[in-house]
Amino acid sequence: MIPAAKPLIGDEEREAVDRVLRSGMIAGGPEVAAFEQEFAEQVAGGWTCVAVNSGTAGSHLGLLAAGVGPGDEVIVPSFTFAATANSVALTGATPVFVDIEPDHFCIDPAAVEAAITPRTKGIQPVHLYGHPANMTALRAIADKHGLAIYEDAAQAHAAEWQGQRVGTFGDFAMFSLYPTKNMTSGEGGMVSCKDDTIARNVRLLRNQGMEKRYENEVVGFNARMTDVHAAIGRAQLAKLAGWTKQRQDNAAFLNANLRGVVVPPVAEGATHVWHQYTIRVVDQDRDAFAAELGNRGVGSGVYYPIPNHRLPSLTHFAPDLHLEQTEIAAQQALSLPVHPALSQADLETVVEVVNAVAAAGA
Repeated sequence: MIPAAKPLIGDEEREAVDRVLRSGMIAGGPEVAAFEQEFAEQVAGGWTCVAVNSGTAGSHLGLLAAGVGPGDEVIVPSFTFAATANSVALTGATPVFVDIEPDHFCIDPAAVEAAITPRTKGIQPVHLYGHPANMTALRAIADKHGLAIYEDAAQAHAAEWQGQRVGTFGDFAMFSLYPTKNMTSGEGGMVSCKDDTIARNVRLLRNQGMEKRYENEVVGFNARMTDVHAAIGRAQLAKLAGWTKQRQDNAAFLNANLRGVVVPPVAEGATHVWHQYTIRVVDQDRDAFAAELGNRGVGSGVYYPIPNHRLPSLTHFAPDLHLEQTEIAAQQALSLPVHPALSQADLETVVEVVNAVAAAGA
């Protein structure tokens, strides 16, 4: 079976972990500090970065650090992983779900503007699958209405919009370092921060409200990254540029050779980093299509079959809401293997199998 995703762990990562274990400094220390600096330089456009123990924690603490709380509304897409809306809800604020645009699976700027109320504090776009949201339009809307932007860049390490790195458009951005992301620290997240105030607030919140030991300034959390995880992340970061190029090359091959499905377009001025290669299955039942791919040895994934606004945990925020493009995407979207571990033979097999299944159902 060709897997839909595959973490790449090599000797460099194992040696990095051994280095930390030999040092005796296992909790957060010099490796975390170095990882934050290197990630800032290589991914986040030089913005100050703060490492945490998950992407969800990064989003949650970033929102709190930016002043989001009870009584506020934050506009989010419904077509995303639940952590986006969970992070808003955990602050005591209300996630307001809006639709995606029809081409790139990202939040629709027109839908955002239509959802603004006097309680709206900010907008949280998701750069889904590694394709940046339309930050030009979203920035204009935010500036027009006096709103903040909080980026969910969980899947978009080193993606760009009009030559500017994602993670540098708002008050903060969150990057996930989960094992199946474009790079991993084993588990973890990184928060890129617009200014020193937000960065300091995130640092306080991740460490029980302390900057100085036992001088707790705010009620905080234990969301620290360990040096073990940071060491893995540093080793992975050194490989990110090469892996991103390989993902882009793999996606280009699939774009050129797949037939009978809708391949993912890339917006003008967008640099897609292809966390997922997500087609649309429009002429057949998507789930049956995916099952047949599996029968023929090609893995795939459905991200996401249930929109956030219909999840039992979140539906009370949006009773009776209908989002047309979101519902269509939830029925059609299917992610194919695009990860850097694929060989040319694997790519040719993916094309052969997808095209055969598409033709059989036509």
